[in-house]
Amino acid sequence: MTWRVLVTPRTFGATEGRAAQLLQEAGCELMRNPYGRLLTEDEMIALIPEADGIIIGLDPLNERVLERAVRLKVISKYGVGLDNIGVAAATARKIPVAFTPGTNSASVAELAFGLMLDAARHISASDRQIRQGQWGRFSGTQLWGKTLGLIGTGQIGQQLALRARGFEMPLLCYDARPDYDWAQRVGASYVELPELLRRSDFVSLHIPLSEATHHLIGAAELSLMKPTAIIINTSRGGIIDDEALRQALSEQQLGAAGLDVVECEPPQETPLARLDNVVLTSHIGAHTVEASAAMSLLAAENVVAALQGARPKHVANKEIY
Repeated sequence: MTWRVLVTPRTFGATEGRAAQLLQEAGCELMRNPYGRLLTEDEMIALIPEADGIIIGLDPLNERVLERAVRLKVISKYGVGLDNIGVAAATARKIPVAFTPGTNSASVAELAFGLMLDAARHISASDRQIRQGQWGRFSGTQLWGKTLGLIGTGQIGQQLALRARGFEMPLLCYDARPDYDWAQRVGASYVELPELLRRSDFVSLHIPLSEATHHLIGAAELSLMKPTAIIINTSRGGIIDDEALRQALSEQQLGAAGLDVVECEPPQETPLARLDNVVLTSHIGAHTVEASAAMSLLAAENVVAALQGARPKHVANKEIY
């Protein structure tokens, strides 16, 4: 039997061939993204009717798209964030929504730490000046011994904590589901969000985007932070109110920001890009050779399992089984 699997991420299987080979050996025909970019909702609607399975990145797979997914038997997220997927709509149709936890944790944590260093030491700003023929001397701040506040202590948050310990950074944590055993092992302390914001020199976000976390960090929360504090976001853009952040940074109420994500991606224009105290990257946290290989393989394994009638390793809507 042949199944057709729509693959939207451009980096799927790009660094090793085992993932695509696994699908092909299971009788899957791959339908590659024909546009080489994120698909629009209408493009998804045009492609999805032919798919028995889908490996999806950040492309929209909402209820409107799923209404046309007449053959779809499995959704396999290439990553962990499910905010672009209509999980409830998939559940109503008995379609498993699988994901790939742990495959990109180290890569995202490394980028978060890199953004901390860049924002604190003005690395990108200095690079820009030199390219413009200027030789400015920036006075930054060191990370050594500074307090790091982690909002979210899942796998990525814990990976960042591991790196921060090498810089002897005290750890404050906030999470709706605290992991007290882990905190005791690494010497971290769970506190309420306002206390974390007030006490931290660096704040890094590692939580999923949902109705509960949308604009979790707004004007009121930013006003609690130290005027020298640096905020890092490698999770999802909607967790921070971008306009409130722009205002706080413009008025020197906050030291700097390092952002791998913004509220609208890709942005036509973001006012944050006009600020010298902002470091921006284009949602590349998981884009390493190692993470892409691991995500590709697990995403493929999830598809094959579901198409063969088994339960994938990691499923968001377990209630359908």
